[in-house]
Amino acid sequence: MNLEQLRRAWRTTEPGRLVGRGHPAGDFLEAYDWVVLERRPGYLKLDAHLPDHTKNPRGQLFGGFTPTYVDFVALFTARSEEKRELGDWLATTNMRVDYFEPVTGPRFFIQSTLVNQRGRMYFVETRFLNVDDKLLVFALTTLRRIPMTGALGDA
Repeated sequence: MNLEQLRRAWRTTEPGRLVGRGHPAGDFLEAYDWVVLERRPGYLKLDAHLPDHTKNPRGQLFGGFTPTYVDFVALFTARSEEKRELGDWLATTNMRVDYFEPVTGPRFFIQSTLVNQRGRMYFVETRFLNVDDKLLVFALTTLRRIPMTGALGDA
């Protein structure tokens, strides 16, 4: 997949959806089927589902895939605050994930809030909640904006 195809996947969405098909991580999570319940600058609330291939043998979200959800949603949350230049990229520099209860689905909610943005740094809080509004996962993600024109690894 080239850069233009990836950009198209991020920009091409149906109404009420977060992302279109064609983004590798989004396709793995089946994010094209998530429903955007609320979207405003610095905030997202999503109705997500648990694809079978993300479950452990007990039918729960495999813990190793949880950061994939967190990272994916944090990027969209940080981008919701402003009009994004096509010549920049958000790189994840730190992530903390706390697991309180298993994510069993079939549906769950993801709430994500941009807590702080200063210069090129973004700090995002993400929560996974079950249908009874019980906190399942709590995560904090630090992102850094970097120019696409710079060398790889340029922070």
